[in-house]
Amino acid sequence: MLIPDGFPGQRLRVLPEPLVRSALEAPVTSRLLVTDAGHSPHAAAHGRTRPRGTDAVIVMVCTDGAGRLTLGAETITVEHGHAAVIPRGEPHTYVADERSPWTLWWLHAAGPDADELAAVVLGEERDPVVAVRDLYSAVDLIEQAVVALERDETTATLYQASGAAWKLLAQLGADRLLGAASTTDRIHIVQDYLRQHLASQTSVSELARLAGLSTSHFSALFKASTGIGVVEYVKRLRSARARELLITTQAPIADIARAVGYPDPFYFSRQFRAVNGTSPSEFRAQAHAET
Repeated sequence: MLIPDGFPGQRLRVLPEPLVRSALEAPVTSRLLVTDAGHSPHAAAHGRTRPRGTDAVIVMVCTDGAGRLTLGAETITVEHGHAAVIPRGEPHTYVADERSPWTLWWLHAAGPDADELAAVVLGEERDPVVAVRDLYSAVDLIEQAVVALERDETTATLYQASGAAWKLLAQLGADRLLGAASTTDRIHIVQDYLRQHLASQTSVSELARLAGLSTSHFSALFKASTGIGVVEYVKRLRSARARELLITTQAPIADIARAVGYPDPFYFSRQFRAVNGTSPSEFRAQAHAET
């Protein structure tokens, strides 16, 4: 039996029908309105069958596992690093893979802009599945819509969700035109992610999934691209940010350590010394003496 909703850790927001009707007659949201949005993690037995489709474009971004989407007589696999876009009114069925059920970020977008952008994503071949060149950005945009609708259902919030959905569909349309990301692009995406998440504890295997590569292939490509391994690259990124904070702030070293991803200030000091040849306190004292 397929389960549409109700997964542990699931996030879900659905606008009430009266609000949808009024918003689709109002400025801005009449062009594109997010009516539903959510996150379905490790959605075992997840699936739906809609013989008449829906009144909105459906966007599903797969961040783990896999599933199958059936449109008409064609069944297509949707796997990690890919998005599926289902046009408004298109009959469809989708179901999570039994052995490796997908994790999805998803939204429904109504309005003429949503229809036009969906047509660009589908392309001339009417292919509903597209490789996502920047998975982190796509997920972030859907999460922006989810967070907005979790806050409330005011006009300002609807604008925020609609803007995120418009950008998401435009990004997927660009992905269709550009084709699948090269391995170099994928490494750059991971580098951008690391720069924006210095304080996060992220494993090499998680970064490999972000890049859509096996752990061993990702590690080899990353070193070929940067000249150093992932762990050393992260250590140097954190050290660079720590040097900046040591020079420009009076924050305690323990606070700086946490800000760059080291809960243990003593371990931070050892890592900092390994890169800079001096302790954080000595580096700060020397930097201030030179000003």
